[in-house]
Amino acid sequence: MLNKKDQRARRSRQTRLRIATQRTARLTVHRSNLHIYASVVSDDGLRVLASASTVEAEVRKSLAGDGKSAGKGANVAAAAMIGKRIAERAKAAGVDRVAFDRGGFAYHGRVKALAEAAREAGLQF
Repeated sequence: MLNKKDQRARRSRQTRLRIATQRTARLTVHRSNLHIYASVVSDDGLRVLASASTVEAEVRKSLAGDGKSAGKGANVAAAAMIGKRIAERAKAAGVDRVAFDRGGFAYHGRVKALAEAAREAGLQF
């Protein structure tokens, strides 16, 4: 019997195997209870081309000004901000097409908000 963490890791492995056949950079997402992290990894999986997260000081300052979600990096608004930032950084690094690697997390809530914000900012996947 697999526990919740093992089930997510299993789903993540299946996704990575499918993405590896595409030979394209991948946008990886990780979410914790407090933060959300995104990075664009090269197609060979050896280099991180761009990254963004709610841990960054600049992001935390802008989230603190939101009022009721003061300082929170674990909500849909914060995820959308990170999606926009990762798309801008990826385009600056010369990447405009990626495969979305949700890391075994459900495409729902914060993960979905990050993906849609990245698409709106011009990243294709």
